[in-house]
Amino acid sequence: MAVKTNCVKNGKKYYRLSVTLGRNSNGKLIRKEFYGNSKSDAEEKRDEYLNKINSGITKDFDKLYLGKTINSWLIEVVKQSTKPSTFDRYYGIYKNYIEDTTLSFLKLNDVHPSDIQKYYNALKKKGKSSSTIFNLNKLLRSFFNYAVLQDYIVKNPCLANKIKIPGNLRKEKKKIEVFNDKEIKLILSSPEDSLIKFIALTCVSTGIRRGECIGLKWSDIDYNNNEIHIRRSAKTIATYDENMEKHYSPTIQTTKTYNSERDIPLQTSLINIFDKIKQQQEIQKAKAGDSYKDNDLIFCNEVGELLDDSNLTRSFSRFLKRIGVEYKHIHCLRHTYATKQFENDIPLKTVSKLLGHSTINMTADTYTHVLKRHKDKTIDILSIV
Repeated sequence: MAVKTNCVKNGKKYYRLSVTLGRNSNGKLIRKEFYGNSKSDAEEKRDEYLNKINSGITKDFDKLYLGKTINSWLIEVVKQSTKPSTFDRYYGIYKNYIEDTTLSFLKLNDVHPSDIQKYYNALKKKGKSSSTIFNLNKLLRSFFNYAVLQDYIVKNPCLANKIKIPGNLRKEKKKIEVFNDKEIKLILSSPEDSLIKFIALTCVSTGIRRGECIGLKWSDIDYNNNEIHIRRSAKTIATYDENMEKHYSPTIQTTKTYNSERDIPLQTSLINIFDKIKQQQEIQKAKAGDSYKDNDLIFCNEVGELLDDSNLTRSFSRFLKRIGVEYKHIHCLRHTYATKQFENDIPLKTVSKLLGHSTINMTADTYTHVLKRHKDKTIDILSIV
């Protein structure tokens, strides 16, 4: 049976419907046309359009493109309400995986879960990890939630029950690395009294993040109660000017999560280290004179300013090479601390608080292999009674 059509457009046959939407400011009728391969197809497009308008969707929704709308959302909403480092991460995802892709040029109201799924599958075939796709999906899901709230669209096409992340996130998860006892002793016994050595010893003996470490101030050290107050973090971040050009600068910011703001024990061994740092700072102050900026920082450069944490990885790598220790990321010092706590039977809840994790589940998930080793060591009560 032949498909019934009533018009020809660009050399192709279509069925055309037109709808009157009202009058403009000059009293002229506003009409919109709908084209389909058949009458029912055109009617379906018409009904979908009218339903969206009746649901409160703006009449200009069909002029919104995914890429440009996400860009506006990031700059006008996300940038104003998140840490600069968080915005930089989100904006990087947008620039790398959305801006110049097939998704970017889809009309917002035309985006279907199948479009997103196909794009994710293609990324996986190109070698992108499941975690990368997961983070992209997280950004898109958040944006589409915003689009629904703004009445740009009716439903979020990126919900968990509609999209499947290709690959296996669990299998891709990297096993954490730790420094063994011999390596820790080499770090400790290193003859140099360098800043990077002091940072390493502080991180491994407290489990604090490197940003929390270089954000420490002398006023955070409570000698009376033998505590260290974690109240901030430092990070070299990218800020964006009005033209969205990047500029990098070391910056003090809030801790990673609410639970990251915490009090941890001041180990006796650290007191001697802090004394050495204090002595070195007094020498630096004398050399720098009036150019020294006393920001109360424990770890700072020669004139008292924040350290550039982007150089910290290189400094740590060179330090390990000097003392004959195989390279591991500086964050592994934190993993080493946590692992040692579990090996000495410190409860999971306590370790989670010391690390400043948002939940106990996060701690358990991160250190599954360590907890499993200790679980395997439990006593079979029935075998001994």
